[in-house]
Amino acid sequence: MDFDLTEEQRLLQDSVRRTLSDRYDATKRAALIAGTPGWSRDVWRAAAELGLLGLPFAEEDGGYGGGPVETMLVAEAMGEALTLEPWLSTVVLGGGFLRHGADAATRASLIPAVAAGDALIAFAQTEAQSRYNLADVATTARRDGDGWTLEGRKTVVLHGDSADHLIVTARTAGSQRDRSGIGVFLLRADAPGILRQGYRTVDGGRGAEVTLSGARASAVLGDPADGLPLVERVVDEAIAALAAEAVGAMSALHAMTLDYLKTRKQFGKAIGEFQVLQHKAADMMVALEQARSMAMYATMMLDEPPEARRAAIASVKVQIGRSARLLGQHAVQLHGGIGIATEYAAGHYFKRLTAIDTQFGDVDHHLRALAARVSAAA
Repeated sequence: MDFDLTEEQRLLQDSVRRTLSDRYDATKRAALIAGTPGWSRDVWRAAAELGLLGLPFAEEDGGYGGGPVETMLVAEAMGEALTLEPWLSTVVLGGGFLRHGADAATRASLIPAVAAGDALIAFAQTEAQSRYNLADVATTARRDGDGWTLEGRKTVVLHGDSADHLIVTARTAGSQRDRSGIGVFLLRADAPGILRQGYRTVDGGRGAEVTLSGARASAVLGDPADGLPLVERVVDEAIAALAAEAVGAMSALHAMTLDYLKTRKQFGKAIGEFQVLQHKAADMMVALEQARSMAMYATMMLDEPPEARRAAIASVKVQIGRSARLLGQHAVQLHGGIGIATEYAAGHYFKRLTAIDTQFGDVDHHLRALAARVSAAA
C-alpha cells in the first residue's frame, strides 16, 4: 500500500505548519488562554483564508472536497503547534453532522458560513451520568407543533461557550440507555431556554455546561428516532482526528526532549550521552511511531462498514492513549523540574495528550469495548 502523500497534500501540510508556526509560541498561547474567548480570532481567520475550515465539505456545498487524509494532516499540524481554536468542535464534529445528517437546506445555510469562519458549532453530548456511553442520554426532546423542544443538561461541551450553534443529542423515546430513540438536533446557541456556563479545561481549552429549558430546535439531523449510528460515525471521525493531533503533539514533545538531552549538561557532558537516558529516548520513538501507524490506520478505516470501523477506532484509541502516556511521562522525567514548569511547553503538551486520552473514551473504556466484541463473536 502506498502511504506517500500527493503533491497537493504535501503543500497543504507545509502551508498549515507554516501558518501556525508564524502565529503560535508558548508566550502567545498563554496570553490566549488567559484572554477571551480563549483562542485566537486572527488564527481562525487565517485558517478560513487557507481553506482549512471548508476542507472536508463537498464542493457543491461550499467546501473544498478534502477527505480523511487531508483532515489527518491538518490535525497533526495543529497538534504540533498546540492550538486552541475550535477546529475539532466546528469542522470535524459539527461539520461531520452537517455532511452526514443535514438536509440540503441546512447544509446550504451553514456550510458556507463555517467555511468562511463566520459560524462556530459545538457538540453537546456528554451528561453527568453518561461517562463514555454515547447511548446514555437523559436529555429529552418532545414534539412541539411542527418542531422539537429540548429539556436537559449537557456537560463538558467543547467550545460550547463561544459557539453560534449547538448540536445536541436528546431522547425522543425509550429508556435512558436504549440505543434506539436518540435524536440529533441543531439549535441556535442564543435561542431562548439555553443557558451556557463556560470555563477553562485542564489542557488550556474551553468547555461549557449547557442547560436546556424548553429550548426549541431549529433542525433535526438524521432520523430523530434512530440517531445513534450518525453520532457514532461522527465521533469515530473525531477520534481519528484526535489521534492525528496526538501524533503531532507527541512528535513535537519528542523533538523537544531530544534537544534538551543534547544541550543539558551534567557531570561535564550532555545528559543524552548516558545510556539509560538513550534507552528512554528510544522507547519514546517507538511509542511515537506506533501511534503514527495507528493514526494512519484510523484514517484508512473511516469508510469501512460500522462494525469494522468501530473496532478499528477502539484499537486506535487504546494505542494512542498508551503511547501518549509513555511519551509524556518520559518527557517530563527527562526534563526534570522544568518539564512541569508553566513557562515551558513540555508540560502543556502532556496535558493536551492526557485530555485527548479522555475524549470519547480512555484506554480502559476502549479495551473493554474490544473485549466485549471478542466475547460476542466467540
